[in-house]
Amino acid sequence: MTTEGTRPGFDLKMTAEEINGLPIAAYEGTVHVVRTEVELEKAAHALRRETVLGFDTETKPNFAKGENNPLSLIQFAGSRAAYIIQLRHIQSCAPLHKLFSDESIIKAGIDIPQDLVKLQERIGGDYNGFVDVSLDAKQAGLKNFSLRGLAAILLGVRISKGMRVSNWARDTLLPSQIKYAATDAWISRELYLRLQHPEAGRQ
Repeated sequence: MTTEGTRPGFDLKMTAEEINGLPIAAYEGTVHVVRTEVELEKAAHALRRETVLGFDTETKPNFAKGENNPLSLIQFAGSRAAYIIQLRHIQSCAPLHKLFSDESIIKAGIDIPQDLVKLQERIGGDYNGFVDVSLDAKQAGLKNFSLRGLAAILLGVRISKGMRVSNWARDTLLPSQIKYAATDAWISRELYLRLQHPEAGRQ
């Protein structure tokens, strides 16, 4: 783990204006949108071969008072591809249980406790190997803790948050939603790797 002062910018807090001046980045690799149990089994098998995964979830925004929409998507990004699991089309998420409970496979994301609450509601099971990148960032001395802020500080890029409040429960995801969801998972993996190995650069 790195400490404050070992890398330029760790002790700085970037403003919104500074972040908006950075080049925008998005995931450009292969993306698999998973909509069936057969596709989920194949995805889970591929994901269990990874050692570090970027992880995120998406839920349809709650606009009415007391509304609590269920989890819509689970996103993973590994070294070879990103996977977007569209839960409205999948009855059983059993193939994910081994992945979620395997402590040897890092699942890195932002605000992990909130995601785990939603996962427990939808899937159940055990959850090991989940790493909250924002907590690692605080320990490293960073002043920005959001995904967008950390991407700016650690990677020197800006990620779009324009699709954050879109309808993630759609039957068919928009291309812009797929890009956004894959990017968030990919950036989470990049941030974890950078915090662990700042001298190695982007992986």
